[in-house]
Amino acid sequence: MIEVNGLTKRYGDATAVKDLTFTVRPGEVTGFLGPNGAGKTTTLRMLLGLVEPTAGTATLRGRSFRDHPRGLRHVGALLDAGDVHGGRTARAHLAMLARSNSIPGARVDQVLQDVGLAGAARRRIGGFSLGMRQRLGIATALLGDPPVLLFDEPLNGLDPEGVLWVRGLFRRLAAEGRTVFVSSHLMTEMEHTADRLVVIGRGQLIAAESLTAFAARSTRLSVTVRTPDTAVLAPLLTAEGAEVVPDGDLLTVTGLAAPRIGELALYHRVPLHELTTLGASLEEAFMELTADSVEYLAGEAR
Repeated sequence: MIEVNGLTKRYGDATAVKDLTFTVRPGEVTGFLGPNGAGKTTTLRMLLGLVEPTAGTATLRGRSFRDHPRGLRHVGALLDAGDVHGGRTARAHLAMLARSNSIPGARVDQVLQDVGLAGAARRRIGGFSLGMRQRLGIATALLGDPPVLLFDEPLNGLDPEGVLWVRGLFRRLAAEGRTVFVSSHLMTEMEHTADRLVVIGRGQLIAAESLTAFAARSTRLSVTVRTPDTAVLAPLLTAEGAEVVPDGDLLTVTGLAAPRIGELALYHRVPLHELTTLGASLEEAFMELTADSVEYLAGEAR
């Protein structure tokens, strides 16, 4: 389990993380989302003892990372796949980490096989592609077979096969009862992978809840209406303040709930063949709920 309580980090007058509190539980994949500059990486670095908090605590299995002897056996992490010695081979890199963490040497070959790098074990890391470095970073996180795993943008540089593999890996790790915490800007992948979300903006907590509950908080719900009388129903809905997009016998309606649409159709004797409420996508909910937390907004080209 990961527990963050009142976590704060200030750099002079700037506050990167402010009074952050949340829990990441084992047995689930928890996504960590936020706009650029929201404080996600700073939070992960505080969890790993790489940055000292100004206030608050961040614990892994009830203890700070620095209090875990042989850290890789307790917590595995991928923060920056490029932060490795390019002159070492993949196997030498992992073997060095295994020795320093009292991890059996046989584990090195096992994780290289698991991440698909067995054939590149004796190649120097400096010649690796970004995707290969990502796989090596994941192998490093898995090396100590830890119960807690942290990943920062683990899908960077991976091809579609690699993305599917990582998705399945995270699911398997969570199913084994591990705590899996994944920071990513790829909403589609979080939609396919995460069970729960921790969402922050400007260093503060916006939400800590299930993916379904977060998406449901969006006000951008739409209703699909199928009727042979779109020409009759559409203006009725528009008059009620709804936005209506016609497509053949289908109407996509926003700004009006399904029960009211049904009432109007019944009153005006318009037959309905379908009336379905559609929730917002994770990306739509994220954009809406973090709109006030975006640090850099792109404008139209002039």
